[in-house]
Amino acid sequence: MLWEAFKLAILSVRRNVLRSILTLLGIVIGVAAVIAMVTVGDGTTQKVTEDLSKLGSNLLIAQPGRSMFGPGGAGQDNRSFDDRTVVKLRNELTGVRAIAPATTRAATLVYGSLNYATTVTGTDSQFFTAQDWTFAAGRPFSDGEVRSGSAVCVIGKSVSDALFAPDEPLGKKMRIGNVSCDIIGVLDPKGQGAFGNDQDNTVVVPLRTYQRRLAGNTRIPTIYISAATSDDIPAVTANTEQILREIRRIGPGQDDTFTVRDMSQIISTMTSTSTLLTGLLSAVAGVSLLVGGIGIMNIMLVSVTERTREIGIRLAIGALELQVLTQFLVEALVLALMGGVIGIILGLGLAGIAGHFMTIPFVPSLSIITLAFLFSGAIGLGFGFFPARRAARLDPIDALRHE
Repeated sequence: MLWEAFKLAILSVRRNVLRSILTLLGIVIGVAAVIAMVTVGDGTTQKVTEDLSKLGSNLLIAQPGRSMFGPGGAGQDNRSFDDRTVVKLRNELTGVRAIAPATTRAATLVYGSLNYATTVTGTDSQFFTAQDWTFAAGRPFSDGEVRSGSAVCVIGKSVSDALFAPDEPLGKKMRIGNVSCDIIGVLDPKGQGAFGNDQDNTVVVPLRTYQRRLAGNTRIPTIYISAATSDDIPAVTANTEQILREIRRIGPGQDDTFTVRDMSQIISTMTSTSTLLTGLLSAVAGVSLLVGGIGIMNIMLVSVTERTREIGIRLAIGALELQVLTQFLVEALVLALMGGVIGIILGLGLAGIAGHFMTIPFVPSLSIITLAFLFSGAIGLGFGFFPARRAARLDPIDALRHE
């Protein structure tokens, strides 16, 4: 019985192709919008996670001053960290891979007749471990170069390409502002960061070199702390806060005058925000599915009216109400599922195009695709039931009299 009902449904669709296409539009648009929104949202979430992870594994960032998202007072202690803070953290913290002081500023690089704007970071060799940098060529700073403030530097891929390509930059000299330095290493590329910045547009110099020749002060505004494992993060965070409170002489009950941020929490916050926005947009897009269901109900009511005499003949020669009900339910289901399949294909196509232009991964979700397909079928059954029941309850004599 179901196979016969399916063949009759296909025949009805082919007999009224244009009307069927117009009926499908609501379902197609709804499913396509939901699939596209969720796929683009998942791709965005994955890209944000990947980009933030490039900053370093199990990374904590300690900075003076209260969080930018919290209230701040005029008398707040914003003193920068110093070498003593770094030494104490290295001596007392356990469960860490690396602890690296860092200070950054914009600068102009000069090589021959070429100029290039970049950011310069003053730090030590543990910086590369903390932020998971690997070397395409050369080496990091030696302990002696860090202690003596040698005029050496490590450059990112973008700097290498802009100033030295196609030549090899190792061993060459360039100027950072008015300071000349020898290039001892080239970093492997990381690409674009989570905030749209080029992570490879960077130059790294020993901290003392930076302080003496570029900044003219010994302030350390940032300390990167890489925990050994993700399980160590809570303990390392708590111990870091305790040590910093002790160094900065913060008494019991007083607010911290520093911030220790956990990158995993930042990733979680950003991904949850992206997921929430994707869900809201998908819910809005899902409204068109209901509109599509109303369109199916409308066209099925028209179909029942047009085929009243046909229904009467079937009932008169012995067709059961269940058979008529099944016929029209299957027809509504076929229409909805056809719209669902077309919508899925269209949605994935739109998501792929959007991902290409937005440079985000294409991450189709099988569960969402399956859910959208099943939901479109449920819309067809739900909105097709009333017209189908109306057809099944027609009086055969009245139906045969219908013109």
